[in-house]
Amino acid sequence: MPNAPRFLIPDGYSPESRQQFNDVGMTLAGKLYGDLLQRRLPGAEYELWYSSDPGAREISDSELSDYAGVIWPGCNLTIYHNDDVRVQKHIELCRRTYAAGIPQFGSCWAIQLANWTAGGNVEPHPNGREMGIAMNIRLTEAGKNHPMYEGKPEVYSHFVSHDDHVTRLADGATLLASNDWSRVHGCEVRHLNGVFWGLQHHPEYNLHEMARLILAREERLIKYGMFRDHEDVVQYVDRLEQVYADPSVRYIRWQLKLDDSVVDPEVYELEFVNWIKHLVLPRIQK
Repeated sequence: MPNAPRFLIPDGYSPESRQQFNDVGMTLAGKLYGDLLQRRLPGAEYELWYSSDPGAREISDSELSDYAGVIWPGCNLTIYHNDDVRVQKHIELCRRTYAAGIPQFGSCWAIQLANWTAGGNVEPHPNGREMGIAMNIRLTEAGKNHPMYEGKPEVYSHFVSHDDHVTRLADGATLLASNDWSRVHGCEVRHLNGVFWGLQHHPEYNLHEMARLILAREERLIKYGMFRDHEDVVQYVDRLEQVYADPSVRYIRWQLKLDDSVVDPEVYELEFVNWIKHLVLPRIQK
């Protein structure tokens, strides 16, 4: 393994989907994790693999073996559409990474990928989209004692945007966190030779990025009845941005129920920090 630890970040968003993020000033999904990685592990290097792009290259086994870890951002692919070549690419890479014993971490689509690849099940959520700030995520008894949640409050809020959810954990999975919307908000999956720490929520986001994502999904969210109209969206987004710029704006925090778990990066990035600490560093320091 090279001296500088290298990571693979597979970003499955198409060029058109990435342009939607650019249009509203949102950081692209893969780069969000790349930036988080380099803040939390200075000197680390990463490769963004835009797997849904026409002509995207394949990742060979020899290349894969050089990575210290694989980090999976969210994605607008649907894991149970496994006749989609783009989905197949991700499932196969996830399976090969399990087999190679390389640590994996990821959010949203990633927890679905982790379980599906290892034999679990994913379905559309009957209540539709969980969006914005997920409330009252609770650690299970296993979660309270799991290294991914070391230092985490037993009940917390987090950033979310998903329509699908894990309905059956893989045989090698341990449920670590749940809320009333999605039973599986955090889990560890052990499969073949590897370990995948997965979250339904997004430690790579912050209030600014969530505000931008809401703008990118504005039409859909109004259709779902989550906002009345464009002005309603703009007002909500502006309030998130105000708190991002100045976390001491307590009246907005109170009105929107924005506790420290979505304002303080030492809290909302903690699961990723613990992955670096407990799964990545012991492996690269051998």
